[in-house]
Amino acid sequence: MRREINLCVHCKCSTTNHIIRANNHTSIQISISKVDENSRYTSDNQSYVLCGFLCAHGKSDDSLNRLCQCDGNVRNV
Repeated sequence: MRREINLCVHCKCSTTNHIIRANNHTSIQISISKVDENSRYTSDNQSYVLCGFLCAHGKSDDSLNRLCQCDGNVRNV
């Protein structure tokens, strides 16, 4: 008996929750490293995926700032 397994894992935009398809070449993924109080890397990363729609309309920087503020990575932005 042969079973087919779908190996494609779809990404979702962190801001809009839109599914990012394989032919969307304008989307970006950013990994932000977490550091301790001495600014040393703690081997933890926070990944954000932004769809091409946000990048094309110039809203990706504002979206990334809001996501980072909600997760506590930056303050007073």
